[in-house]
Amino acid sequence: MQSYTIGQAARLLGVSPDTARRWADAGRVATHRDESGRRLIDGRDLAAFSVEVGQAGAGEEEPGYTSARNAFPGIVTAVKLGDVAAQVEIQAGPHRLVSLLTREAVEELGLEVGMQATARVKSTSVHIDRT
Repeated sequence: MQSYTIGQAARLLGVSPDTARRWADAGRVATHRDESGRRLIDGRDLAAFSVEVGQAGAGEEEPGYTSARNAFPGIVTAVKLGDVAAQVEIQAGPHRLVSLLTREAVEELGLEVGMQATARVKSTSVHIDRT
């Protein structure tokens, strides 16, 4: 499972690293240390926490998103596989994006809860780029 540094988590949550650090210090999201002493957040824990933050609003700061190319970097919070189709949810700061795509595309991208991904939106379609 992928883990994220405080800085990476902050970018995915749409807040400053200081805000993410305060949340971790307050126990709102669990962290652990790697062999070099850096604090890391497990991908599944970050995915669950990003949903919580997204439902509560943007948190303490407004996200710095732009409409340039309609890209929403975030974290995969749910993957539902059917026989042919799949549904993928991404939390990008306070934004929850849901994409319906083929099961084959999800498997080729290796999408799973807790991994970083970017939703690209064109018209009413959401395309997922693995990052």
